[in-house]
This record gives sequence, C-alpha cells and structure tokens, in this order.
Amino acid sequence: MKQVLADTTPLYAAFDPSDQYHARSQTELQQLEQSGTEVLLLYPTLLEAYTLVLQRLGTQQAFIFNQMLIDGVELLNPTGYDYAEAMQQVTRYPDQRITLVDAVTAIVAERLKLPVWTYDYHFDIMQATVWRS
Repeated sequence: MKQVLADTTPLYAAFDPSDQYHARSQTELQQLEQSGTEVLLLYPTLLEAYTLVLQRLGTQQAFIFNQMLIDGVELLNPTGYDYAEAMQQVTRYPDQRITLVDAVTAIVAERLKLPVWTYDYHFDIMQATVWRS
C-alpha cells in the first residue's frame, strides 16, 4: 500500500473552509483516497493541528477535528532518535524558522522513505521528499 506522511498545513486546510488551501486540500484528499494512498500522521503533528483548530475555530470544532483524525489516519510515534535528529536538523538552517514538529516530520519521513504531504516550503529546504498531486 502507498503511504504519505501528513503535515499540519493540509490537514488544517481540509477542515477549515475559510483556509486559503481548503479547496486544494479537499481535492488532494480525494486523490489520495482514489489512489489507495494511506495517510499517516505523527503524534506531534496531531497535537499541533489540534491546537490550531482549537485556537482558530473553538473547542467544539477541535473535538470534531480530533475524532476525524483518530478515525481516519494511522498515528505514529517518533523515536527518541528522531527527536534528537530533529533538534540537530533545525540548527542546520539558522536563517529559517523551522519548527521541531516539521523537522521531526522530515526526519521520520526520511527514515521510513515516505513523501510528506505539505504546503510548507521548509520541507523543500530540508530536502524532504514532498508529495505533490
């Protein structure tokens, strides 16, 4: 089965109709489903996405979002090694504001040989393989 590791940006966009990438993320979700591609999600990304929904859309929407993700994706836990590598990764790009969540996502994607579904250019800077429709 094909798999893709999701970043926060398309997940949030898919849920929030007012997001600038909403239509794009909806189309890409359909493409992923039609091609039989499984969406994987790291627990840190779940936490980041949930926090965005909570802050921007409120508590009830955050609860709904959380349940949709738990029901719709496979959740993965990064290893201690992944976190240590992510901390090193961000120091390689001192002129960029790369989050540890993005860095750990790039590290796990590289380790598992998976593309990242994202709209964030930092993944290109980190030379991660990015899934594009």
